[in-house]
This record gives sequence, C-alpha cells and structure tokens, in this order.
Amino acid sequence: MARMYSRRRGKAGSKKPIKKAIPLWVRYKPKEVEMLIVKLAKEGNTSSKIGAILRDTYGIPDARLLCKKKIYKIMEEKGIKQEIPEDLIALIKRAVSIRKHLEENKKDEVAHRGLTLTESKIKRLVKYYKKSGKLASEWKYEPERAEFFVE
Repeated sequence: MARMYSRRRGKAGSKKPIKKAIPLWVRYKPKEVEMLIVKLAKEGNTSSKIGAILRDTYGIPDARLLCKKKIYKIMEEKGIKQEIPEDLIALIKRAVSIRKHLEENKKDEVAHRGLTLTESKIKRLVKYYKKSGKLASEWKYEPERAEFFVE
C-alpha cells in the first residue's frame, strides 16, 4: 500500500529482533524493574524515554519480556497515567515548532504544507482517542493553545 501523502511505497524503519527468552546477563527481577519504571515515571519521563533509560543505564533490553506487560500498562496500574497520549504530544510539539518557524518565515509554503499534514494527523488521532476512551470527549485541539500542552 502506498504512503498517505507522498505516493511512494516502502517499509517502516528498523524493527526489534523477535526474542522470546530473557537474556542470561540481565540481573534484575520483574518487581525491581516495575519499581524502576514507577520511579522514572514519577520523575516525569514518558514511557518511551523510560524504555531508553532502562536500556542504556540499567542494561535491561526489553522490560516487556521481564514483566510480561508493557511499560505503559505498568504505569497505568500504578496510577501514573498521562492525560494526553505520548504520540499525540509529539505531534503537537511538531506543530508548535512549525508554527514558530512560520512566524519568522511567512513565505515558506513547504512548511505550511507540513503544518497542514501534521494538524490533519493530530485531528485523526484525537478522533481515534476519543472513540477509544483514552481522551475525554470534550477535549479539543486548538492550535493557539497548543503550546500549553507541550510544557
């Protein structure tokens, strides 16, 4: 199937190798990993950043293999849930940075198209998250107030 906006085909980037077994050199127990995840989440890290910290600092290649559940689910069980999903926040950050660029460079039509595409993705994601119950039904994306979500 072709891409949505570029009319090109192609596969997504890299994928993690499929491994069902926990590596022998991992010295952490599942309860310890859950405690690390809770500690890092209380510091304000997102679930993807927690995964990167666990990989780089603690040598845990995949928390999902150890704990049998995703980092996001562990955070949700412990009551540390983000009110706006992480991928939506990333898109809002991108839209805010494009808007700042367009304030300085008003004739940049390529950036204007990029902003249109990004905001279309945001609207589609918001519609999906409202339908699935991850966002409140009255939540609305407003480009003028988007900078407050980024902080």
